[in-house]
Amino acid sequence: MSTDSVTKHHDAHDDHGHHDAGANKIFGFWIYLMSDCIIFATLFATYAVMVNATAGGPSGKDIFELPFVLGETALLLLSSITYGMAVIAMNKGSKGAVNGWLAITFLLGLGFIGMEIYEFHFLISEGFGPDRSGFLSAFFTLVGTHGLHVTSGLIWMLVLMYQISRRGLTSTNRTRIMCLSMFWHFLDVVWICVFTVVYLLGAM
Repeated sequence: MSTDSVTKHHDAHDDHGHHDAGANKIFGFWIYLMSDCIIFATLFATYAVMVNATAGGPSGKDIFELPFVLGETALLLLSSITYGMAVIAMNKGSKGAVNGWLAITFLLGLGFIGMEIYEFHFLISEGFGPDRSGFLSAFFTLVGTHGLHVTSGLIWMLVLMYQISRRGLTSTNRTRIMCLSMFWHFLDVVWICVFTVVYLLGAM
């Protein structure tokens, strides 16, 4: 067996090992997302129980601004599309395009968080903080938990962009891109549920 074929054999073996490790990480991340699903399901259930516990304070109909929330929703849905473009760029092996699309996704996510902070600040300044009623406690907890998840996703995105610019599209970075992709799309799905259950039904 020549030295060349031994090297090739080792490279193939390493690639296979990396692939297995990547697949295991993605599977492990799926399990994490399932546990996150349980957290959000609990928060939705709590909200459903508390939604009418307004204690003489405002209900959703009094405080929700649907056009504003539609703007927030558009930013997050758009960020899912741009993240999808980053994954397509990754499959084409274009490092610059991956970081470009991730940067756009980051800015859209940041816009979403900015709008959410503005909404919370406005409600609290009007005297409609989480301590006002059971309904508002449940609302702030559910929407705030989602917001914290988006914020952690944004921090992760910044770190990932740095790693890609330093090391390129290594198999480890590809796995990270796929895990963050699952996380980001998951948050999108949760937000659609929040939009429907909290804002849409609340404003009716």
